[in-house]
Amino acid sequence: MDLNDNEKINKQLEKENRILKKKIERLQEERKTLEKINRNKEEVFKKIIQELQDHQATLEKKSRDLKEAFDDLKMMENKMSSLGGLVAGVAHEINNPIGFLAGNLKPAEDYVRDLLGLISLYQDKFPNPGEEIEEEIEAIDFDFVRKDLLKLLTSMKEGINRIRNISNSLRTFARTDIERLIPFDIHEGIDSTLLILKHRLKANEDRPVIEILKQYDDLPLVKCFPGQLNQVFMNVLANAIDALEESNKGKSYAQIEANPNRITIQTQQEENCVIIRIGDNGKGMFEAVRRRIFEQTFTTKGVGKGTGLGLAITRKIIEEKHGGSLHCTSEPGNGTEFAISLPLEM
Repeated sequence: MDLNDNEKINKQLEKENRILKKKIERLQEERKTLEKINRNKEEVFKKIIQELQDHQATLEKKSRDLKEAFDDLKMMENKMSSLGGLVAGVAHEINNPIGFLAGNLKPAEDYVRDLLGLISLYQDKFPNPGEEIEEEIEAIDFDFVRKDLLKLLTSMKEGINRIRNISNSLRTFARTDIERLIPFDIHEGIDSTLLILKHRLKANEDRPVIEILKQYDDLPLVKCFPGQLNQVFMNVLANAIDALEESNKGKSYAQIEANPNRITIQTQQEENCVIIRIGDNGKGMFEAVRRRIFEQTFTTKGVGKGTGLGLAITRKIIEEKHGGSLHCTSEPGNGTEFAISLPLEM
């Protein structure tokens, strides 16, 4: 083998060596890239696992919250049922003495009129009864007593009628007939609820009276569970009052008086269903809040002022128990309205 052949072999080996080095470098780069990819994948996997664990923890918490809310709902249902029976019983017991008073007040009024008539006749026939009797007449201010006594009896009669109306409203509101559907006057249920909430509607030192505007249509009786439906009216109306009181914050008495707090109640029949709309002229809600108001445990009220169960129960009663629907519309500055739709027959 001559020198030229050796040089050729060396050059060939050097060339192959360079190619081999490049392959090695390329393989090393690829290895580094793979290692980097593996590290990235590992980080991604760790992140995914962490997110899954966080999500699982969130789901477990929501599950616990839902279970607690369900337990609260069951407990509240039992309490409302017991309270309804108690209130109905108390109202029934009130009616007994009220009936006794009302039954005796009319003959008592007749007796008083007869006695006053007899005294008047006596004064006409004997204008000079004697000094002792005249002094007694003056001491008891007989002329005032004669005028005021009949007014007093009239006031007692009005008081008895008011107590009777309250008692009847309590009996209507607290009806516990949960076993079966019965025909019910929707307007009677609303009016009974308003009477029970009257103390919250009255004027106070902070605001004038909350006005109630009724626009009642002629409605047929609706087959429903009256006690549960009255609870719906109570929840919606109480929320409207809360919303108005919230909107009054920062306003003076005169400012509220210039634009009075108002709750509007409308009823109408549409084909085979009854529509009840209850609206207020409070400050309204943002859409993000409106979408969540029927969620269990969600509340916009301060700590200790709301459980977030009232409207959740309301929707359950309307939709699950009565086959109806409950919708809410609201805009900031334009108040809130709840629309309840109930089928006439289930």
